[in-house]
Amino acid sequence: MSPKPIKRKQVGETGTAHKIQKSQSFKETEPSSNILKDIEEARVKCAQSVSEFKFSEKRIRLISSSKDISKSCKGIVYWMSRDQRVQDNWALLYAQKVALGVCCPLYVCFCLVPKFLNATIRHYQFVLKGLQEVEKECESLNIGFHLLLGEAYQVLPNFIKKNHIGAVVVDFSPLRTPLKWVDDVKKTLSSETVFWQVDAHNIVPCWEASEKLEYGARTIRRKIHDKLSTYLTEFPPVICHPHPCLKSQPVDWKAAQNSLQVDQSVKEVKWATPGAKEGLKMLFDFCKVRLKNFSDSRNDPTKNSLSNLSPWIHFGQISVQRCILTVKQFKNKYSKSVDAYIEEAIVRRELADNFCFFNSKYDQVEGAYDWAKTSLKLHAKDKREYIYTKEQFEKGQTHDSLWNAAQFQMVCEGKMHGFLRMYWAKKILEWSRSPEEALEIAIYLNDKYELDGRDPNGYVGCMWSICGIHDQGWAERPVFGKIRYMNYQGCKRKFDVDAFIRKYPVKEKA
Repeated sequence: MSPKPIKRKQVGETGTAHKIQKSQSFKETEPSSNILKDIEEARVKCAQSVSEFKFSEKRIRLISSSKDISKSCKGIVYWMSRDQRVQDNWALLYAQKVALGVCCPLYVCFCLVPKFLNATIRHYQFVLKGLQEVEKECESLNIGFHLLLGEAYQVLPNFIKKNHIGAVVVDFSPLRTPLKWVDDVKKTLSSETVFWQVDAHNIVPCWEASEKLEYGARTIRRKIHDKLSTYLTEFPPVICHPHPCLKSQPVDWKAAQNSLQVDQSVKEVKWATPGAKEGLKMLFDFCKVRLKNFSDSRNDPTKNSLSNLSPWIHFGQISVQRCILTVKQFKNKYSKSVDAYIEEAIVRRELADNFCFFNSKYDQVEGAYDWAKTSLKLHAKDKREYIYTKEQFEKGQTHDSLWNAAQFQMVCEGKMHGFLRMYWAKKILEWSRSPEEALEIAIYLNDKYELDGRDPNGYVGCMWSICGIHDQGWAERPVFGKIRYMNYQGCKRKFDVDAFIRKYPVKEKA
Protein backbone atom coordinates (compact mmCIF):
# COMPACT_ATOMS: atom_id res chain seq x y z
CA MET A 1 0.00 0.00 0.00
CA SER A 2 1.36 3.42 -0.89
CA PRO A 3 1.73 5.87 1.99
CA LYS A 4 -0.52 8.88 2.09
CA PRO A 5 1.31 12.19 1.54
CA ILE A 6 2.48 13.76 4.80
CA LYS A 7 0.38 16.78 5.65
CA ARG A 8 2.67 18.64 8.03
CA LYS A 9 4.98 19.53 5.19
CA GLN A 10 4.98 17.80 1.85
CA VAL A 11 7.94 15.48 1.48
CA GLY A 12 9.90 17.05 -1.36
CA GLU A 13 9.80 15.65 -4.86
CA THR A 14 11.30 18.61 -6.68
CA GLY A 15 12.29 18.22 -10.29
CA THR A 16 10.32 16.62 -13.07
CA ALA A 17 10.32 12.92 -13.78
CA HIS A 18 12.23 13.66 -16.99
CA LYS A 19 14.92 15.50 -15.07
CA ILE A 20 15.24 12.71 -12.51
CA GLN A 21 15.44 10.06 -15.17
CA LYS A 22 18.18 11.99 -16.88
CA SER A 23 20.12 12.35 -13.64
CA GLN A 24 19.90 8.61 -13.08
CA SER A 25 21.23 7.64 -16.50
CA PHE A 26 24.09 5.23 -16.19
CA LYS A 27 27.22 5.21 -18.34
CA GLU A 28 29.03 1.92 -18.66
CA THR A 29 32.54 3.25 -18.12
CA GLU A 30 35.03 1.59 -15.81
CA PRO A 31 35.53 3.20 -12.40
CA SER A 32 38.88 4.62 -11.37
CA SER A 33 41.05 3.03 -8.69
CA ASN A 34 39.30 5.23 -6.10
CA ILE A 35 35.99 3.42 -6.10
CA LEU A 36 34.70 5.19 -2.98
CA LYS A 37 35.17 8.61 -4.55
CA ASP A 38 33.60 7.47 -7.83
CA ILE A 39 30.52 6.19 -6.00
CA GLU A 40 30.17 9.38 -3.94
CA GLU A 41 30.29 11.45 -7.14
CA ALA A 42 27.74 9.19 -8.84
CA ARG A 43 25.29 9.70 -5.96
CA VAL A 44 25.57 13.49 -6.10
CA LYS A 45 25.12 13.47 -9.89
CA CYS A 46 21.93 11.49 -9.35
CA ALA A 47 20.48 14.09 -6.96
CA GLN A 48 21.80 16.47 -4.32
CA SER A 49 19.61 14.75 -1.73
CA VAL A 50 16.70 12.35 -1.51
CA SER A 51 14.28 15.29 -1.35
CA GLU A 52 15.20 16.02 -4.99
CA PHE A 53 14.85 12.39 -6.02
CA LYS A 54 11.64 10.84 -7.38
CA PHE A 55 11.32 8.05 -4.83
CA SER A 56 9.20 5.16 -6.11
CA GLU A 57 6.29 4.58 -3.74
CA LYS A 58 6.25 0.93 -4.84
CA ARG A 59 9.35 0.38 -2.71
CA ILE A 60 7.22 1.15 0.35
CA ARG A 61 4.55 -0.75 2.29
CA LEU A 62 2.37 0.96 4.87
CA ILE A 63 2.16 -1.34 7.90
CA SER A 64 0.25 0.85 10.33
CA SER A 65 -3.37 1.96 10.16
CA SER A 66 -2.20 5.54 10.66
CA LYS A 67 -1.14 7.33 7.47
CA ASP A 68 -0.42 10.88 8.62
CA ILE A 69 2.38 12.03 10.89
CA SER A 70 1.25 13.75 14.07
CA LYS A 71 1.85 17.49 14.48
CA SER A 72 3.58 16.68 17.78
CA CYS A 73 6.24 14.62 15.97
CA LYS A 74 9.80 15.42 17.10
CA GLY A 75 11.70 12.78 15.18
CA ILE A 76 11.72 9.98 12.59
CA VAL A 77 13.31 6.56 13.18
CA TYR A 78 14.88 4.17 10.74
CA TRP A 79 14.82 0.78 12.45
CA MET A 80 17.87 -0.83 10.88
CA SER A 81 17.83 -4.62 10.76
CA ARG A 82 18.71 -6.50 7.59
CA ASP A 83 20.45 -3.60 5.84
CA GLN A 84 23.29 -2.45 8.05
CA ARG A 85 24.70 0.47 6.09
CA VAL A 86 24.13 4.20 5.71
CA GLN A 87 24.58 4.94 2.00
CA ASP A 88 22.84 3.06 -0.82
CA ASN A 89 20.03 2.17 1.60
CA TRP A 90 16.51 2.83 0.32
CA ALA A 91 15.00 2.45 3.81
CA LEU A 92 17.28 5.06 5.38
CA LEU A 93 16.85 7.31 2.35
CA TYR A 94 13.09 7.17 2.71
CA ALA A 95 13.35 7.87 6.44
CA GLN A 96 15.48 10.93 5.66
CA LYS A 97 13.01 12.02 2.99
CA VAL A 98 10.22 11.90 5.57
CA ALA A 99 12.33 13.67 8.22
CA LEU A 100 13.27 16.45 5.81
CA GLY A 101 9.63 16.84 4.87
CA VAL A 102 8.53 17.37 8.48
CA CYS A 103 11.68 19.27 9.56
CA CYS A 104 12.56 16.76 12.30
CA PRO A 105 15.66 14.97 13.57
CA LEU A 106 16.49 11.55 12.12
CA TYR A 107 17.47 8.55 14.24
CA VAL A 108 18.83 5.13 13.33
CA CYS A 109 18.08 2.35 15.82
CA PHE A 110 19.48 -1.18 15.73
CA CYS A 111 18.03 -3.74 18.16
CA LEU A 112 20.71 -6.24 19.18
CA VAL A 113 19.21 -9.54 20.34
CA PRO A 114 21.42 -11.71 22.59
CA LYS A 115 21.08 -14.71 20.26
CA PHE A 116 19.64 -15.39 16.83
CA LEU A 117 19.11 -18.91 15.49
CA ASN A 118 22.55 -20.57 15.14
CA ALA A 119 24.55 -17.35 14.82
CA THR A 120 27.90 -17.48 16.64
CA ILE A 121 30.45 -14.92 17.75
CA ARG A 122 31.83 -15.08 14.17
CA HIS A 123 28.60 -13.57 12.88
CA TYR A 124 28.00 -11.17 15.75
CA GLN A 125 31.50 -9.69 15.51
CA PHE A 126 30.92 -9.04 11.82
CA VAL A 127 27.70 -7.24 12.73
CA LEU A 128 29.11 -5.25 15.64
CA LYS A 129 32.22 -4.08 13.80
CA GLY A 130 30.11 -3.06 10.83
CA LEU A 131 27.75 -1.14 13.11
CA GLN A 132 30.67 0.76 14.61
CA GLU A 133 31.30 2.12 11.13
CA VAL A 134 27.60 2.97 10.85
CA GLU A 135 27.74 4.87 14.15
CA LYS A 136 30.67 7.01 12.99
CA GLU A 137 29.06 7.78 9.65
CA CYS A 138 25.74 8.69 11.27
CA GLU A 139 27.53 11.02 13.67
CA SER A 140 29.23 12.78 10.76
CA LEU A 141 25.81 13.27 9.13
CA ASN A 142 23.95 14.66 12.18
CA ILE A 143 21.95 11.43 12.42
CA GLY A 144 21.52 9.87 15.84
CA PHE A 145 22.60 6.23 16.07
CA HIS A 146 21.32 4.09 18.94
CA LEU A 147 22.13 0.47 19.68
CA LEU A 148 19.24 -0.91 21.72
CA LEU A 149 19.93 -4.14 23.59
CA GLY A 150 17.09 -6.65 23.49
CA GLU A 151 14.09 -7.71 21.43
CA ALA A 152 12.72 -4.88 19.31
CA TYR A 153 9.21 -5.04 20.77
CA GLN A 154 10.70 -4.59 24.25
CA VAL A 155 13.13 -1.73 23.61
CA LEU A 156 12.05 0.17 20.49
CA PRO A 157 8.62 1.38 21.71
CA ASN A 158 10.23 3.02 24.76
CA PHE A 159 12.69 4.88 22.53
CA ILE A 160 9.83 5.99 20.26
CA LYS A 161 7.77 7.26 23.18
CA LYS A 162 10.68 8.99 24.93
CA ASN A 163 11.76 10.85 21.78
CA HIS A 164 8.24 11.64 20.49
CA ILE A 165 8.84 9.75 17.25
CA GLY A 166 6.12 10.31 14.67
CA ALA A 167 7.06 7.62 12.15
CA VAL A 168 9.18 4.48 11.87
CA VAL A 169 10.71 3.03 8.70
CA VAL A 170 12.00 -0.55 8.80
CA ASP A 171 13.82 -2.56 6.15
CA PHE A 172 12.57 -5.93 4.87
CA SER A 173 13.44 -9.58 5.35
CA PRO A 174 11.24 -12.48 4.17
CA LEU A 175 12.29 -14.78 7.02
CA ARG A 176 9.78 -15.67 9.72
CA THR A 177 11.74 -14.34 12.70
CA PRO A 178 12.33 -10.82 11.31
CA LEU A 179 8.73 -10.76 10.05
CA LYS A 180 7.60 -11.58 13.57
CA TRP A 181 9.80 -8.79 14.96
CA VAL A 182 7.99 -6.33 12.70
CA ASP A 183 4.57 -7.70 13.63
CA ASP A 184 5.40 -7.58 17.35
CA VAL A 185 6.55 -3.95 17.14
CA LYS A 186 3.45 -3.03 15.16
CA LYS A 187 1.28 -4.30 18.02
CA THR A 188 3.11 -2.12 20.56
CA LEU A 189 3.08 1.19 18.65
CA SER A 190 0.54 3.87 19.42
CA SER A 191 -2.25 4.44 16.92
CA GLU A 192 -0.64 7.77 15.98
CA THR A 193 2.71 6.32 14.92
CA VAL A 194 3.12 5.77 11.19
CA PHE A 195 4.97 2.54 10.33
CA TRP A 196 6.44 1.89 6.88
CA GLN A 197 8.53 -0.93 5.46
CA VAL A 198 10.98 -0.49 2.60
CA ASP A 199 12.69 -3.35 0.77
CA ALA A 200 16.26 -2.05 0.80
CA HIS A 201 17.81 -5.45 0.06
CA ASN A 202 16.36 -6.41 -3.31
CA ILE A 203 16.60 -4.34 -6.46
CA VAL A 204 13.00 -5.09 -7.39
CA PRO A 205 11.05 -5.09 -4.09
CA CYS A 206 9.96 -8.61 -3.17
CA TRP A 207 6.25 -7.72 -3.23
CA GLU A 208 6.67 -6.05 -6.64
CA ALA A 209 8.73 -8.81 -8.29
CA SER A 210 5.83 -11.25 -7.96
CA GLU A 211 2.55 -11.62 -6.12
CA LYS A 212 2.92 -15.38 -5.69
CA LEU A 213 5.33 -18.22 -5.02
CA GLU A 214 7.36 -18.73 -8.20
CA TYR A 215 8.19 -22.22 -9.44
CA GLY A 216 11.72 -21.38 -10.52
CA ALA A 217 14.10 -18.96 -12.18
CA ARG A 218 12.41 -19.34 -15.55
CA THR A 219 9.07 -18.11 -14.16
CA ILE A 220 10.43 -15.06 -12.32
CA ARG A 221 13.28 -13.99 -14.64
CA ARG A 222 11.12 -12.08 -17.13
CA LYS A 223 9.12 -10.44 -14.35
CA ILE A 224 12.28 -9.09 -12.76
CA HIS A 225 13.98 -8.00 -15.98
CA ASP A 226 10.85 -6.17 -17.09
CA LYS A 227 11.02 -4.06 -13.92
CA LEU A 228 14.76 -3.37 -13.79
CA SER A 229 14.47 -0.18 -15.83
CA THR A 230 12.26 1.19 -13.05
CA TYR A 231 14.28 0.09 -10.04
CA LEU A 232 17.90 -0.28 -11.15
CA THR A 233 18.80 3.38 -10.67
CA GLU A 234 21.64 5.24 -9.05
CA PHE A 235 21.16 6.16 -5.38
CA PRO A 236 20.94 9.72 -4.12
CA PRO A 237 23.19 10.39 -1.11
CA VAL A 238 22.16 10.33 2.52
CA ILE A 239 23.13 13.91 3.38
CA CYS A 240 24.18 15.73 6.53
CA HIS A 241 20.82 16.09 8.23
CA PRO A 242 19.87 19.75 8.78
CA HIS A 243 17.77 19.01 11.87
CA PRO A 244 20.21 17.56 14.44
CA CYS A 245 19.01 15.43 17.31
CA LEU A 246 20.03 15.90 20.92
CA LYS A 247 23.56 14.77 21.72
CA SER A 248 23.52 11.20 22.99
CA GLN A 249 26.09 9.03 24.72
CA PRO A 250 28.34 6.96 22.42
CA VAL A 251 27.40 3.31 22.14
CA ASP A 252 28.86 1.11 24.86
CA TRP A 253 30.24 -1.58 22.58
CA LYS A 254 31.67 -3.54 25.49
CA ALA A 255 28.22 -3.79 27.07
CA ALA A 256 26.84 -4.92 23.72
CA GLN A 257 29.49 -7.63 23.55
CA ASN A 258 28.73 -8.75 27.09
CA SER A 259 25.01 -9.02 26.34
CA LEU A 260 25.53 -11.81 23.84
CA GLN A 261 24.56 -15.40 24.61
CA VAL A 262 26.17 -17.14 21.64
CA ASP A 263 28.69 -19.85 20.83
CA GLN A 264 32.13 -18.30 21.32
CA SER A 265 34.05 -21.23 19.78
CA VAL A 266 33.51 -20.31 16.12
CA LYS A 267 36.17 -17.68 15.60
CA GLU A 268 36.25 -14.73 13.22
CA VAL A 269 37.81 -15.19 9.79
CA LYS A 270 40.79 -13.23 8.52
CA TRP A 271 39.90 -12.81 4.85
CA ALA A 272 36.71 -10.72 5.32
CA THR A 273 36.90 -7.41 7.19
CA PRO A 274 33.49 -6.06 8.24
CA GLY A 275 32.04 -2.74 7.11
CA ALA A 276 30.80 -1.01 3.98
CA LYS A 277 34.20 0.38 3.00
CA GLU A 278 35.84 -3.04 3.02
CA GLY A 279 32.89 -4.51 1.16
CA LEU A 280 33.21 -1.93 -1.59
CA LYS A 281 36.94 -2.62 -1.81
CA MET A 282 36.16 -6.30 -2.30
CA LEU A 283 33.66 -5.33 -5.00
CA PHE A 284 36.31 -3.31 -6.83
CA ASP A 285 38.82 -6.15 -6.49
CA PHE A 286 36.27 -8.53 -8.00
CA CYS A 287 35.66 -6.25 -10.97
CA LYS A 288 39.33 -5.68 -11.65
CA VAL A 289 40.77 -9.13 -10.96
CA ARG A 290 38.18 -11.91 -10.97
CA LEU A 291 35.19 -10.77 -13.04
CA LYS A 292 36.89 -11.58 -16.34
CA ASN A 293 36.96 -15.28 -15.35
CA PHE A 294 33.58 -15.41 -13.62
CA SER A 295 31.61 -16.79 -16.57
CA ASP A 296 33.98 -19.63 -17.37
CA SER A 297 35.46 -20.52 -13.97
CA ARG A 298 32.85 -19.78 -11.30
CA ASN A 299 32.02 -23.49 -10.92
CA ASP A 300 35.66 -24.50 -10.36
CA PRO A 301 36.48 -24.52 -6.62
CA THR A 302 40.22 -24.45 -7.37
CA LYS A 303 39.96 -21.11 -9.21
CA ASN A 304 39.65 -17.72 -7.54
CA SER A 305 36.83 -16.42 -9.74
CA LEU A 306 33.95 -15.67 -7.37
CA SER A 307 32.92 -12.24 -6.11
CA ASN A 308 33.37 -13.23 -2.42
CA LEU A 309 30.82 -10.52 -1.58
CA SER A 310 28.20 -12.65 0.16
CA PRO A 311 29.14 -11.75 3.79
CA TRP A 312 28.76 -8.02 3.16
CA ILE A 313 25.59 -8.52 1.12
CA HIS A 314 24.07 -10.86 3.71
CA PHE A 315 24.56 -8.37 6.54
CA GLY A 316 23.48 -5.50 4.32
CA GLN A 317 26.83 -3.75 4.65
CA ILE A 318 26.83 -3.23 0.89
CA SER A 319 23.90 -3.13 -1.50
CA VAL A 320 23.34 -5.67 -4.26
CA GLN A 321 22.16 -2.74 -6.34
CA ARG A 322 25.52 -1.01 -5.90
CA CYS A 323 27.28 -4.23 -6.88
CA ILE A 324 25.23 -4.45 -10.09
CA LEU A 325 25.72 -0.79 -10.95
CA THR A 326 29.46 -1.26 -10.61
CA VAL A 327 29.73 -4.61 -12.38
CA LYS A 328 27.66 -3.29 -15.31
CA GLN A 329 30.41 -0.78 -16.03
CA PHE A 330 32.47 -3.70 -17.32
CA LYS A 331 29.78 -4.93 -19.73
CA ASN A 332 31.71 -4.00 -22.87
CA LYS A 333 34.82 -5.76 -21.61
CA TYR A 334 33.41 -8.91 -19.97
CA SER A 335 29.92 -9.28 -21.38
CA LYS A 336 29.36 -12.97 -20.57
CA SER A 337 30.65 -12.60 -17.02
CA VAL A 338 28.52 -9.54 -16.36
CA ASP A 339 25.42 -11.35 -17.61
CA ALA A 340 26.26 -14.39 -15.45
CA TYR A 341 26.73 -12.22 -12.37
CA ILE A 342 23.42 -10.42 -12.99
CA GLU A 343 21.66 -13.78 -13.21
CA GLU A 344 23.07 -14.91 -9.87
CA ALA A 345 22.99 -11.63 -7.95
CA ILE A 346 19.55 -10.49 -9.09
CA VAL A 347 17.41 -13.32 -10.46
CA ARG A 348 18.58 -16.18 -8.23
CA ARG A 349 18.89 -14.01 -5.13
CA GLU A 350 15.44 -12.47 -5.53
CA LEU A 351 13.99 -15.89 -6.32
CA ALA A 352 15.27 -17.03 -2.91
CA ASP A 353 13.52 -14.11 -1.19
CA ASN A 354 10.35 -14.95 -3.11
CA PHE A 355 10.48 -18.56 -1.91
CA CYS A 356 10.92 -17.63 1.75
CA PHE A 357 8.33 -14.83 1.64
CA PHE A 358 5.56 -16.92 0.07
CA ASN A 359 6.42 -20.29 1.67
CA SER A 360 6.42 -20.28 5.47
CA LYS A 361 7.92 -23.80 5.42
CA TYR A 362 11.00 -22.65 3.55
CA ASP A 363 13.31 -24.70 5.81
CA GLN A 364 11.25 -27.90 6.07
CA VAL A 365 10.72 -30.92 3.82
CA GLU A 366 7.01 -30.08 4.01
CA GLY A 367 7.83 -26.91 2.07
CA ALA A 368 8.95 -28.91 -0.99
CA TYR A 369 6.94 -29.55 -4.15
CA ASP A 370 4.50 -32.47 -4.04
CA TRP A 371 6.50 -34.54 -6.52
CA ALA A 372 9.62 -34.19 -4.38
CA LYS A 373 7.85 -34.98 -1.10
CA THR A 374 6.28 -38.07 -2.62
CA SER A 375 9.57 -39.26 -4.10
CA LEU A 376 11.58 -38.68 -0.91
CA LYS A 377 8.93 -40.47 1.14
CA LEU A 378 8.99 -43.50 -1.18
CA HIS A 379 12.76 -43.79 -0.72
CA ALA A 380 12.99 -42.80 2.95
CA LYS A 381 13.54 -46.43 4.00
CA ASP A 382 16.16 -47.16 1.33
CA LYS A 383 19.39 -48.65 2.63
CA ARG A 384 22.19 -46.10 3.04
CA GLU A 385 25.73 -47.33 2.41
CA TYR A 386 27.00 -44.83 4.97
CA ILE A 387 25.22 -43.07 7.84
CA TYR A 388 26.88 -40.30 9.85
CA THR A 389 25.82 -38.34 12.91
CA LYS A 390 25.62 -34.56 13.07
CA GLU A 391 28.85 -34.54 15.10
CA GLN A 392 30.69 -36.64 12.49
CA PHE A 393 29.53 -34.34 9.72
CA GLU A 394 30.58 -31.28 11.71
CA LYS A 395 34.08 -32.65 12.30
CA GLY A 396 34.48 -33.76 8.67
CA GLN A 397 34.72 -37.43 9.62
CA THR A 398 33.23 -39.05 6.52
CA HIS A 399 34.83 -41.48 4.07
CA ASP A 400 34.74 -38.78 1.35
CA SER A 401 37.89 -36.64 1.36
CA LEU A 402 36.31 -34.03 -0.94
CA TRP A 403 33.29 -33.61 1.33
CA ASN A 404 35.58 -33.35 4.36
CA ALA A 405 37.70 -30.70 2.65
CA ALA A 406 34.61 -28.65 1.76
CA GLN A 407 33.40 -28.86 5.37
CA PHE A 408 36.87 -27.83 6.57
CA GLN A 409 36.84 -24.81 4.25
CA MET A 410 33.50 -23.72 5.68
CA VAL A 411 34.55 -24.18 9.29
CA CYS A 412 37.85 -22.32 8.86
CA GLU A 413 36.94 -19.61 6.34
CA GLY A 414 33.25 -19.04 6.95
CA LYS A 415 32.54 -19.84 3.32
CA MET A 416 32.31 -22.79 0.97
CA HIS A 417 32.59 -22.60 -2.79
CA GLY A 418 29.14 -22.40 -4.38
CA PHE A 419 29.55 -25.52 -6.51
CA LEU A 420 30.65 -27.56 -3.52
CA ARG A 421 27.72 -26.32 -1.44
CA MET A 422 25.49 -28.34 -3.74
CA TYR A 423 27.62 -31.48 -3.55
CA TRP A 424 28.03 -31.05 0.23
CA ALA A 425 24.27 -30.85 0.93
CA LYS A 426 23.37 -33.71 -1.44
CA LYS A 427 25.82 -36.00 0.29
CA ILE A 428 24.26 -35.15 3.65
CA LEU A 429 20.98 -36.41 2.17
CA GLU A 430 22.69 -39.58 0.98
CA TRP A 431 24.36 -40.28 4.35
CA SER A 432 21.56 -39.36 6.78
CA ARG A 433 18.76 -41.50 8.19
CA SER A 434 16.03 -39.42 6.58
CA PRO A 435 15.49 -36.34 4.39
CA GLU A 436 14.21 -34.46 7.44
CA GLU A 437 17.38 -35.22 9.40
CA ALA A 438 19.53 -34.32 6.39
CA LEU A 439 17.88 -30.93 5.97
CA GLU A 440 18.16 -30.17 9.68
CA ILE A 441 21.90 -31.01 9.69
CA ALA A 442 22.64 -29.06 6.51
CA ILE A 443 20.88 -25.92 7.81
CA TYR A 444 22.53 -26.28 11.23
CA LEU A 445 26.04 -26.46 9.78
CA ASN A 446 25.40 -23.77 7.18
CA ASP A 447 24.00 -21.33 9.74
CA LYS A 448 26.69 -22.03 12.33
CA TYR A 449 29.76 -21.63 10.13
CA GLU A 450 28.91 -19.75 6.93
CA LEU A 451 29.26 -15.99 7.30
CA ASP A 452 26.16 -15.69 5.10
CA GLY A 453 24.17 -18.25 7.10
CA ARG A 454 20.52 -17.71 8.11
CA ASP A 455 19.89 -16.22 4.69
CA PRO A 456 17.17 -16.95 2.09
CA ASN A 457 19.94 -18.03 -0.29
CA GLY A 458 21.19 -20.57 2.23
CA TYR A 459 17.76 -22.03 2.94
CA VAL A 460 16.96 -22.28 -0.76
CA GLY A 461 20.38 -23.81 -1.45
CA CYS A 462 19.73 -26.57 1.08
CA MET A 463 16.17 -27.03 -0.16
CA TRP A 464 17.34 -27.22 -3.79
CA SER A 465 19.97 -29.83 -2.96
CA ILE A 466 17.86 -32.00 -0.65
CA CYS A 467 14.26 -31.31 -1.66
CA GLY A 468 14.44 -30.32 -5.35
CA ILE A 469 13.15 -26.75 -4.91
CA HIS A 470 13.43 -24.71 -8.14
CA ASP A 471 14.44 -27.90 -9.94
CA GLN A 472 12.72 -30.73 -11.79
CA GLY A 473 12.43 -34.46 -11.26
CA TRP A 474 15.35 -36.55 -12.51
CA ALA A 475 15.95 -40.25 -13.14
CA GLU A 476 14.88 -42.18 -10.04
CA ARG A 477 17.55 -43.77 -7.89
CA PRO A 478 17.88 -45.15 -4.33
CA VAL A 479 17.72 -42.64 -1.44
CA PHE A 480 17.46 -39.61 -3.74
CA GLY A 481 14.34 -40.68 -5.54
CA LYS A 482 13.84 -38.08 -8.27
CA ILE A 483 16.06 -35.45 -6.60
CA ARG A 484 19.03 -34.44 -8.74
CA TYR A 485 22.09 -36.57 -7.98
CA MET A 486 25.74 -35.51 -7.71
CA ASN A 487 28.76 -37.73 -7.08
CA TYR A 488 32.52 -37.70 -6.58
CA GLN A 489 33.33 -38.83 -10.11
CA GLY A 490 31.21 -36.01 -11.52
CA CYS A 491 33.21 -33.53 -9.50
CA LYS A 492 36.46 -35.00 -10.84
CA ARG A 493 35.23 -34.28 -14.36
CA LYS A 494 34.50 -30.67 -13.38
CA PHE A 495 37.68 -29.64 -11.57
CA ASP A 496 40.94 -30.85 -10.00
CA VAL A 497 39.52 -32.53 -6.91
CA ASP A 498 42.93 -33.55 -5.57
CA ALA A 499 44.15 -29.95 -5.71
CA PHE A 500 41.19 -28.80 -3.64
CA ILE A 501 41.71 -31.57 -1.08
CA ARG A 502 45.38 -30.62 -0.74
CA LYS A 503 44.39 -27.03 -0.05
CA TYR A 504 42.02 -28.03 2.78
CA PRO A 505 43.54 -31.08 4.47
CA VAL A 506 41.45 -32.52 7.30
CA LYS A 507 43.22 -34.03 10.27
CA GLU A 508 42.64 -37.73 10.63
CA LYS A 509 40.77 -39.01 13.67
CA ALA A 510 43.05 -39.70 16.62
